[in-house]
Amino acid sequence: MLGQLYERALGGEGCWIRDARGGVSDLPVAQWLGGHGADEPFDTAVIAMCDGPTIELGCGPARLVAGLVRRGVPALGVDQSAAAVRLARRRGTPVLHGDVFGPLPGVGQWATVLLADGTVGLGGDPQRLLGVAAHLLRRGGRCLVEVDPTLTGVVTSRIRLESSDAIGEWFPWARVGADSAALLAEQAGLTLAGLHRLGTRVVASLAAAP
Repeated sequence: MLGQLYERALGGEGCWIRDARGGVSDLPVAQWLGGHGADEPFDTAVIAMCDGPTIELGCGPARLVAGLVRRGVPALGVDQSAAAVRLARRRGTPVLHGDVFGPLPGVGQWATVLLADGTVGLGGDPQRLLGVAAHLLRRGGRCLVEVDPTLTGVVTSRIRLESSDAIGEWFPWARVGADSAALLAEQAGLTLAGLHRLGTRVVASLAAAP
């Protein structure tokens, strides 16, 4: 049901996120899709920060990958949602359908690993995902991670997607506060090189050893 609801949301149906405590938040589909409703200043700034071949983990419809390709940067997205991958590929964007915790191409060769839109929370285990990112990076590369400037620490929870006539299954998720970026980087063998405020959003730059 999760995949079905996500696909319906990408198609324009109203869906939302509920956490295990009953909190409800919007599913920012317009932002993920790009174009009308997107946070264009954020997207432009993040794309400009990507230096060299870039892989985005949990790319969704891959608007950032598409932007990188238009800029002439070699880029690849990875996402587990078949619907998101189909949508990206229809737009001519290079996307791999697969699990970000599974085998991935170009280990040790990527200049930039991108984790935007809260995708550092995939699987409810940011430390594990940043370990994957570190494994993908070449020497001197960096992982660009969107973190939450309003949150303290790392908050793990279960969430699900809902619509007016359907309820998805629970799955693990995490939110990472900006104050946790340095410790998470260290645990992954990376170094916090900087926190970049982009409007109301913050991206942490985590550097691999030179």
